[in-house]
Amino acid sequence: MGIIAWIIFGLIAGAIAKLLMPGKDPGGFIVTIIIGILGAVVGGWIGTALGFGSVDGFNFGSFVVAVIGAIVLLFLYRVVRK
Repeated sequence: MGIIAWIIFGLIAGAIAKLLMPGKDPGGFIVTIIIGILGAVVGGWIGTALGFGSVDGFNFGSFVVAVIGAIVLLFLYRVVRK
C-alpha cells in the first residue's frame, strides 16, 4: 500500500481503537493517528510473523489486524505515560 493508504487506514484503525478504549490521552487526535498508523504496521508485522494474517490491502482481515495493533499500542502508550 502507498503512504496515503497507510495514513487513511491508520486513521480509521486509530479511531476505532480509541472508541473501543475510551479515556483521556495526552496528544489528542494527532497521537491517535500516529498510534493507528503504527498499530497497523506493528499489527501487520506481528500477524504475519505468527501466521494470523497481514495488513496487505483494504480488506476485513487487514482491518482487524490493524485495529488490534492500534489497541495494543494505545494500551502501551497509556501505561508508559502514567
